[in-house]
Amino acid sequence: MRRVVISQSMYFPWVGMLEQIRLADAFVHYDDVQFSKGSFTNRVQVKLPGGIGWMTVPLRDHRLGQTIDEVQLQPSESWRDRHLALLKQSFDGAPHAADALDLAAGVMGGEHDTLAALARSSMLALCRYFGLDGSTRFAESRTFNIGGSGSARVLGLVKAVNGTDYITGHGARNYLDHPLFEAQGISVSYMDYQRIPYRQSHGAFTPYVSALDLVAHCGRDGLANIASGTQNWKEFTDGTS
Repeated sequence: MRRVVISQSMYFPWVGMLEQIRLADAFVHYDDVQFSKGSFTNRVQVKLPGGIGWMTVPLRDHRLGQTIDEVQLQPSESWRDRHLALLKQSFDGAPHAADALDLAAGVMGGEHDTLAALARSSMLALCRYFGLDGSTRFAESRTFNIGGSGSARVLGLVKAVNGTDYITGHGARNYLDHPLFEAQGISVSYMDYQRIPYRQSHGAFTPYVSALDLVAHCGRDGLANIASGTQNWKEFTDGTS
């Protein structure tokens, strides 16, 4: 079985994205699709003393219809300084705060012209930290020159990387054409997110903040929290999940 995950790149994503990557033999960054304002491509939650806050990457001259890998970043350094200041506040007193801040600063300080490049870099930095990059092949959807849209295009990408099992998040439940995949001999599985709690700062545990929080509080031992399973689509869509 060769498991494939296809997802838009996300800026320092939540642990659930790392759970998907951990399961994947091949991960395809799906960044030649239209950027959606309000998505997690350029923003992520962080815990602060006063509650949940957001780190949002500002965009330059964004136009409706641009793909994620066409969207340009705001060149000002000020947003990077703001994000690092938020993270310092969020991770104050966490035992591995220095690891998380160094990782974040390294990504933010890199030369990224596009949102896709920044988001991919942030994901790969987290993967390297937790050792998730050794067994997963990473690719970009644009390089395959596969046309179409929706389920048909996703199926084409799975086949392009020789996948036999497509793993997806819960949002696909409402639109994915499951029989289309089965007709091509490809199974469809949905994530069974574990959301394993760990000691966090600033109140009750929430799994939906940036995985940088896991770095700050658990260090590399946080790999134990990146544990996930899947359910076949028939079981999942029958409402038994």
